[in-house]
Amino acid sequence: MPFETEIRPVPGSLADTDADLVAIPVRAADTGPEAVTAAAGDLDARLPAPVAELVAHYELTGKAGETAQFAADLGRGLVRVALLGTGSGTPADLRAAGAALARLAKGRTKVATGIARLPFPGDGAEAVTAFTEGALLASYRFSLASAAKGPAPAEGIELVCGDGDKPVEAVRRGTALARATALARDLINTPSAEKDPEWLAQRAREIAADAGLEAEVWDEGDLERDGFGAILAVGQGSSRPPRMVRLSYTPEEADRHVVLVGKGITFDTGGLSLKPNDNMKLMKTDMSGSAVVLGVLSALGELGARTRVTGLIAVAENSFSGSAQRPGDVLTTYGGRTVEVLNTDAEGRLVMADALEYAVAELAPDALVDVATLTGAAKVALGTGIGALFATDDGLAEELRSAGERAGEQLWRMPLTEEYRDALESRVADLANIATKGDYGHVGATEAALFLREFTGGLPWAHLDIAGPGRSMSEQGVLTKGGTAFATRTLLRWLT
Repeated sequence: MPFETEIRPVPGSLADTDADLVAIPVRAADTGPEAVTAAAGDLDARLPAPVAELVAHYELTGKAGETAQFAADLGRGLVRVALLGTGSGTPADLRAAGAALARLAKGRTKVATGIARLPFPGDGAEAVTAFTEGALLASYRFSLASAAKGPAPAEGIELVCGDGDKPVEAVRRGTALARATALARDLINTPSAEKDPEWLAQRAREIAADAGLEAEVWDEGDLERDGFGAILAVGQGSSRPPRMVRLSYTPEEADRHVVLVGKGITFDTGGLSLKPNDNMKLMKTDMSGSAVVLGVLSALGELGARTRVTGLIAVAENSFSGSAQRPGDVLTTYGGRTVEVLNTDAEGRLVMADALEYAVAELAPDALVDVATLTGAAKVALGTGIGALFATDDGLAEELRSAGERAGEQLWRMPLTEEYRDALESRVADLANIATKGDYGHVGATEAALFLREFTGGLPWAHLDIAGPGRSMSEQGVLTKGGTAFATRTLLRWLT
């Protein structure tokens, strides 16, 4: 759903704005919080007390996202004034401040803030971009209710700045990053009654048309003809057949070619290895990896990426019926490898295996990166705030970790422990889709990553398991309840 809030730089001062909420930045400093007079402009004379005294009165520390509110007459009647903590002015702090302001602004029409006049490290562009991301993502909402619930996000947030230093490009970039994330969130949050494999393929076609991308879709007949045996096996239990989608972004004079692979399980019952009901309630979000890939592809052109990017999403509904795959079945992947299916609820790695082998055989990329809500084990290991990063290439791993840090999406590198590989040996096939022995304890995230590595052809490869941070159960910071589209902004920063 499109953002209801628009962020725009405007010249002038906070004293002259007609906004119904005015936010004065308060910055943390070694000697205590500083009310930034350049950002407050000439408001002091119109406030109940000087800004510095108000900061002391409300016992503010300047911590990013900290707020205090009061009413003041700025010359046109009472309006709401907020003191807004901006930390030390880092992009992470400004992202948190933007999110806090957006939540404070719900139910208001127009908001004005002097954040654009803060002294930032460097040229300040990344801080303003982060503020824009935070404010827009915190104002995101997805609803299919017949009437709106709760206060609406503010219609506009004005970044009051000088005539010659309007941060237009920084705001545009932040808006593009947030819009790509919101697109992915919309796909994730759509109920699975509507979101079957063909629906997701059609959304991909529309995204490609809007973004000037090339698109190709394999239906079930095409998948059978070309030998995508794993995708077909996972989808064979559903009356809604599987798909695979390829989107291509090809800029002139591209500096490298990256393939992104996304898990696209539009609903996951677990198949015949049926999930408990409580676990199944969240499974409309099990195609988050594919949504992230589509969100990334949608924004590459707008952000001026020079990297050639091919997005592959392997899409199926994992259901149960008389035609569903059974534990003990053996399937053949795109590249001809046989896999013994010992647990039909370990299906994401199967569909991704086909897509990875296709990428190796047909696309000759410089690097492969996949993203998936893959294992509960990753969530157990790292919780809900950190994504698991596995990689065969140290340089690639560090680039992604650094991009995640800049995006405010923390990744933690996990080990591809070689001695665990023999747990995937099968007596009847090339390998099994889950561990066949428990000698190494509960290492499901690593076992799943080792399984995927088998299909990467020795290319530089990274695997992002976002099962923990891919869903949010509450409204906090830049997150709203539901799908988070975690890793969208990380991958866009990496690719641009």
